[in-house]
Amino acid sequence: MKKALKVKDTLDQRKKDHIVMALTSRVTLAQADGRFYYEPLLKSHPTSLTESPFLYGGKTLRHPIWVSSMTGGTAEAGVINKRLGQVCKEFGLGMGLGSCRIILDDNRYFKDFDIRKFTGDDVPLFANLGIAQVEQIHKADAWDKIDRLIKKLQADGLIIHINPLQEWLQPEGDPITQPPIATIKAALGQLKMPIIVKEVGQGMGPESLKALMKMPLEAIEFAALGGTNFSSLELQRQDGPRKNELENISRLGHSALDMVGFVNAIGSKPGQAIRCKKFIISGGITDFLDGYYLMHKINYPSIYGQASSFLSPARESYEALRSYVKTQIEGLTIAYNYLTVRND
Repeated sequence: MKKALKVKDTLDQRKKDHIVMALTSRVTLAQADGRFYYEPLLKSHPTSLTESPFLYGGKTLRHPIWVSSMTGGTAEAGVINKRLGQVCKEFGLGMGLGSCRIILDDNRYFKDFDIRKFTGDDVPLFANLGIAQVEQIHKADAWDKIDRLIKKLQADGLIIHINPLQEWLQPEGDPITQPPIATIKAALGQLKMPIIVKEVGQGMGPESLKALMKMPLEAIEFAALGGTNFSSLELQRQDGPRKNELENISRLGHSALDMVGFVNAIGSKPGQAIRCKKFIISGGITDFLDGYYLMHKINYPSIYGQASSFLSPARESYEALRSYVKTQIEGLTIAYNYLTVRND
């Protein structure tokens, strides 16, 4: 009898909630997401939040989510990276470290990047260097520096980030004296490890993508226009007329959807020798629906990456970060179960 009363009380409260909240829970047609067909009749509720595994750097991701490269070299960064590493282990996600330049020759900040003990050995973890630093290593024939970096971090490979606009606009920026594609080619010839290439907030046009897709890279990460923009960030660090006069440069680039279109067009042309066929779609990805949509629009195996979206909960606490990731996975599970991408 008590159980029956409890169920009745719960039902009564739910009905009262429905009455009170009905008028505030309307969704207008202007708010509708027109990217999908919603198919509610074809599947039951999923019994698991786990999707098909995804292979990167010889390691398996349980979910198609990548923690994109962020930060290092400060006390707060060490805490953030620890929490990100822990959440990658718990949920089987992949992660790229922030720029590791600061620990190439100096171990003072190594502890901020030393997170393999938190990720465990089963998830992909990639170190990260800028194209200017890799060019300098190439010219000095000092490739052993990168080998040592990978070994001491127990990383699975290297991300090379391409950032000519950032380096140009940064007061302390390093010169890039040869085309990045030549440096990447040299790295592939010298380094016996998986390499991912990414931009840092502007994205890449079709000719750059075509050149990369011909190379035996582990993956290409978009880091498209729409997310954190490091050209804008460098201008914000400055005062004076240069800041205002060059501001439009930060708006140059390509969105993730643009880049999906470029990749599909490149792959559809006959006679293309495509060697890199895996992608991390990042830049302007606000949530799981953006990720799901773009992963289903591209014609190649892909996962989606986020950086700043992880940053706020990671700064708050591990529980806040865990809750954020769990919600992303729950949303993805709903999407896989009930949504198909519209192509009309």
